[in-house]
Amino acid sequence: MDVFTAVSQRSSVRAYKTTDVEEDKLKKVLEAARLSPSASNRQDWKFIVVRDRETRKKLAQAAFGQSFIGEAPIVIVACGTEPKTFMACGQPAYTVDVSIACAFMILQAYEMGLGTCWIGAFEEDEVKKILNIPKEVRVVAMTPLGYPNQSPSQKFRKSLDQIVCFEKYE
Repeated sequence: MDVFTAVSQRSSVRAYKTTDVEEDKLKKVLEAARLSPSASNRQDWKFIVVRDRETRKKLAQAAFGQSFIGEAPIVIVACGTEPKTFMACGQPAYTVDVSIACAFMILQAYEMGLGTCWIGAFEEDEVKKILNIPKEVRVVAMTPLGYPNQSPSQKFRKSLDQIVCFEKYE
């Protein structure tokens, strides 16, 4: 599978089989994050792999009761470890860097037949409490990881004409 195929066909999964994710596949997903670009190559991130069923359920509750999160055999919680670092353009480096790493993980997972769903709706303080994450560390995103138990959903995307301008903002 090429990258464009993964980008164009992947969709968010909200139903998972109970089948465990093989260790080699999990490692490859995490390796995709490790190899992703980051500001000044600092890699100021930490990824928490959660397999424990009760902990996954607690994370689902911290995500405003999105129960499907706890049904996946794994939840990956992506954290920025240096939230006070900013890029020259003024953006917090951790939000950009961790988001890129998550996107790489999501695409790698899809290529291997695994499903994911970017979770940005959660109570950060509750997630930190559940996983013993230090106060200064920021939780950027979570994703369940497992084999899909649903058909891919059709996704609507705006046309290029609606989202692209040339030479100046229009």
